[in-house]
Amino acid sequence: MTDKGRGVNSVEVGAGLLEILAGHDEPLMLRDLARLASLSPAQAHAYLISLGAIGLVEQEPGSARYRLGPAALDFGITRMRSVDPIRLGQAAALELSEETQLAVAIVVWGGFGATVIQVLEGPDQVHINTRAGTVYSLTGTASGRIFAAYLPQSLVTQAIRREREEKPGSGRVGRLMDLSQAELAGIRQAGFATVFPTPVPGINALSSPVLDHAGQIQMAITLIGAAQSLDTSSDSPHLRLLQETALRVSRGLGFAGQTLAPLRA
Repeated sequence: MTDKGRGVNSVEVGAGLLEILAGHDEPLMLRDLARLASLSPAQAHAYLISLGAIGLVEQEPGSARYRLGPAALDFGITRMRSVDPIRLGQAAALELSEETQLAVAIVVWGGFGATVIQVLEGPDQVHINTRAGTVYSLTGTASGRIFAAYLPQSLVTQAIRREREEKPGSGRVGRLMDLSQAELAGIRQAGFATVFPTPVPGINALSSPVLDHAGQIQMAITLIGAAQSLDTSSDSPHLRLLQETALRVSRGLGFAGQTLAPLRA
């Protein structure tokens, strides 16, 4: 929806209350909810009565605390059923490529590992050795490292074993590299991965995960460009744009976190 015309303020205030409740694991007292919404308790109570009448808010039994109601769950389930993660990722990747003027790859976990499903070429048209169907090394590429960090350890171990048994000339981009549990934890904490040395000399990459409502990885979005064009440092403006994009897509899939650290332990 792109219409930016005049809206209804009361709807926005009510939505703000719902957003506050959604951001807290525990039900909230009226005074706390009002304070967080910058409303008086009387104002907040009036909104909560209306939201409660349509099932979006309810009081916790036996207390004066408020939480999201059953209708909010219905809306969330409907949203998850109707949203196509790949379509969301493609639209966001196109915007990212246009903004950075770099190539962007959308990578999913397939039968052979981290697999590219779309590449949006940057204007420089550098040779990045990547196209739809390309399979990346799990530890020797930025995209692969994202999956190594966010997938279950048993699946990662099995994939590394399979990759190690491959014969030369398999077509996989990158080669297996040592990657410790501490390094994987660092990727999860930072919410991105890069790799050095790079699989293709002179070509850099940054990759971030797209997470769903359960904190599980759905895809990786990867920026690719010439080393002189793509800054892979932790304070890189390219990294900031990439992570903002990945987080926006993740939120579209119901991810509630403020960073791309996974929700699960």
